[in-house]
Amino acid sequence: MIDTHCHLYDKKLCDDLDNILKNAHNANVKKMICIGDRVKTSKESIEIAEKYQNVFASVGVHPHEAKDVSINYLKILEKFALHKKVVAIGEIGLDYYYNISDSKIQKLIFLEQLKLAKKLKLPTVVHCRNADEDLYSTILKSKSNCGVIHCFASNLNFAKKIINLGYFISFTGMITFVKDLEEVIKNIDLKHILIETDSPYLAPIPYRGKINQPAYVAEVAKKIAAIKQVDLEEVINITTKNAYSLFPKLNN
Repeated sequence: MIDTHCHLYDKKLCDDLDNILKNAHNANVKKMICIGDRVKTSKESIEIAEKYQNVFASVGVHPHEAKDVSINYLKILEKFALHKKVVAIGEIGLDYYYNISDSKIQKLIFLEQLKLAKKLKLPTVVHCRNADEDLYSTILKSKSNCGVIHCFASNLNFAKKIINLGYFISFTGMITFVKDLEEVIKNIDLKHILIETDSPYLAPIPYRGKINQPAYVAEVAKKIAAIKQVDLEEVINITTKNAYSLFPKLNN
């Protein structure tokens, strides 16, 4: 399996990283993408990827941080993105649930990073919360057709619209305790699905309430298999193939 979205620099994980990655290996998680969500954590993601062979990185600015970007943030991200182990631009996107940054600023920074990804021919890792319409229109505006909506938490209609743009849908441990997401999983093909933990957040049942870690992505795969009534191996094989397809630099 590939955990396509985790935050290994988080204090809840980084102090015990050797054991965290050993647990992942023992759970058949072969590779992980450590996701940057600001300039500082993008740099930290690269540093972790340099230290561990099976960890890769993404670089980007999360919508919460949009209001605080420096004038030259795009140039910094572009330089980071040239690193051989940086597989994507992300975590980028829109979040109107918390609205920590003004929506206009969010959309501007999101669009700039979508365009950067297109320029660098890298996929995007996109955060979306309570912002479906604006997110869809911004992606359309950027002409981006290569990315993933991570931690998908919307409805089937939005999932189909996103898939039609060429994007993948990624699921976290939320699917083990949010019943509404089962309809989405039942009605989209496995060829459009990725799996992730978003660790240290969103630990799946039976680890609900504990610190999440990449090893627990196995529970996401198991739940998808149960919902779709297919073999677990089929879910693992197809979602892994999808990850390599979206993030070609994972093959390096």
